[in-house]
Amino acid sequence: MKFETFQAGVLRQRYQYKSFEPVPVNHEWVWEDATINALLEAANRALGELNAFSLIVPDIDLFIEMHVVKEAQTSSRIEGTQTGFDEALMSEEQIQPEKRDDWREVRNYIDAVNTAIAELKTLPLSNRLLKQAHEILMRGVRGEHKQPGEFRTSQNWIGGSSLTDAVFIPPHPDGVPDLMSDLEAFWHNEAIVVPHLIRVAISHYQFETVHPFLDGNGRIGRLLIPLYLVSHGVLAKPSLYLSDFFERNRASYYDALMRVRVSNDLIHWVRFFLQGMAETATKGREVFQQVLALRTEAEHAVLGLGKRAANARQVLNLLYRKPVVSAADIEKALSVSTPTANALIRDFEKLGMLLEITGQQRGRAYAFDRYLRLFVS
Repeated sequence: MKFETFQAGVLRQRYQYKSFEPVPVNHEWVWEDATINALLEAANRALGELNAFSLIVPDIDLFIEMHVVKEAQTSSRIEGTQTGFDEALMSEEQIQPEKRDDWREVRNYIDAVNTAIAELKTLPLSNRLLKQAHEILMRGVRGEHKQPGEFRTSQNWIGGSSLTDAVFIPPHPDGVPDLMSDLEAFWHNEAIVVPHLIRVAISHYQFETVHPFLDGNGRIGRLLIPLYLVSHGVLAKPSLYLSDFFERNRASYYDALMRVRVSNDLIHWVRFFLQGMAETATKGREVFQQVLALRTEAEHAVLGLGKRAANARQVLNLLYRKPVVSAADIEKALSVSTPTANALIRDFEKLGMLLEITGQQRGRAYAFDRYLRLFVS
C-alpha cells in the first residue's frame, strides 16, 4: 500500500448513523514523501541515544518508574482526570476524598503499564496482553461496567452526546475482532519490510480508529506504543511515552488522526507521529542527563551528614522511587525509629532535597521537589 494513494476506509450506513469501516493494515507499506525518510532517521537516532542512556545509567529502573507515573498521570489527564503528578505519587490516605476517584484511575494505569511490561518477558505483544491491561485499567473506577478486558459488542462513538451528533463513529462491533486480529498480525509479520516506527505509527492510528473497547481506548492506544517498541527490541527499557507530546499538541493530535479518516492523509499523521517520537526521545535523554547530575550532587551532599550518612543514602534510594514520602514511609523502608526518621527529614530539608507539601501539622508529606521537576518541565 502506498501512502500517497491510501484509502482509509468507507462510511457504512447503519440504522440511524454511518460507521467508519477502516481498511486492514497488515501488508507492505511504501511512500515517496522524502520528509518521512528524514523524520524517520531523526527519530531512530534520538531513540538510539535514549536507549544508550537507559543501558548505562545505574539503577535505571528506579527512574523508569517515574516515567511510568508521569505517563499514567498525563495519559489520564487527556481523558479528563485532575490528579497532579505529586498526588499520583501519594498513598490513597493522603489524597482528599473528592479526588480519590481520579487518583484510582491514574494508579490503575500505573498497574496496567507495569503488568504489561512485565508480561512482555514471557508473552509477545498481543490482543490478549492489551485486554489484560484494559481489565486492570477499568478495575473499580468509571467504566468498570463497560466490558473490562473485552472488545466491545456494542457501538461506541467519539465526541457529541450520542450517535446522532457524534464527531466520529468507529466500526460496527461485528468487525472489531477481525480488524484487531489483522492489527496483531501486522505487529509480527516478518514477510513485509516496514520499519518499526512506521508500523507503530500506523498501529496507533488503526487502534484509535477501531476503538475496540467501550472505554479506555485512548490510554490503551498510547500504552501500545512503548509495548511495541520494547517487544521488538527497539527500546531496551520502557523509557519513552508519547502522552506528554500528544497532550501538549492535543488539537494537532486529534486533527492528524481525523485527517486520515476524512481525507486519507496518512502522510500527515506519520510525519506528526515521527516528530513526536524524536522530540520525546530527545527530551527523555535530557532528563536522564539531569537525573545523573542531580544524583551526583545529592550523593555528595549526604556525605556531609556524618554518622547519619549511611541512612541518608538509603533515603535517597527511596526518594528516587518514591519522591513523595512521609516519616512513616522512611521508618518502614529503613526499619528506623520515628525520631530517626524525623531527624533524617530535617537533614534533607536543610539540604534543600525535601519540601513539605501538605501544610499540615499531622499526616505531613514531603517531596523531593528538584527531582520531581525534572519529569514535569
